[in-house]
Amino acid sequence: MSQNDDFLPDDDHESDEEWVSKTQRKREMEELQALGAKLPELNKEQLAKVPMSDILRAAVEEAQRLQPRCEAIRRQLQYIGRLMRAEDADEIQTAIDRFEAGKQAHLQVFHKLERWRDRLILGDNTDLEAYLEEDSGADIQHLRQLIRNAKKEASLDKPPATSRKLFKYLRERAGV
Repeated sequence: MSQNDDFLPDDDHESDEEWVSKTQRKREMEELQALGAKLPELNKEQLAKVPMSDILRAAVEEAQRLQPRCEAIRRQLQYIGRLMRAEDADEIQTAIDRFEAGKQAHLQVFHKLERWRDRLILGDNTDLEAYLEEDSGADIQHLRQLIRNAKKEASLDKPPATSRKLFKYLRERAGV
């Protein structure tokens, strides 16, 4: 055997593609633990839609019962992180992403309605006409009355009760 033979790859060793550094494994475990920490923040309906084992589900439900900011919750989250190693993290991440996307879409609609309310109160008839083009089924008379009362409240520096009623009406019309 020559000296160069010592540097040739041996068939018994794992290939470089399969080898993962300790740092990389640690990073992956921390990512799983972070993903697992999101699970107790979900409500019961969302949690029911997440694909996971019964053991992990029980651990998450236990974490939901524990008081926040206590040592027990920290240990429980570590336990959830360990259980996550046996789970399909991609499916769990996909489910959580769906919930967060739905929440983001809801917030966008909410902000759009706030902008409409402000435009209607601060604007003139052209803003009302623009809104009615977007929502042709709105009760024009009721909408005008709400806008008129909200403008009057704003000019008298009264609490924005009618402004809230206008926002509620816009939310009902949007189906949110």
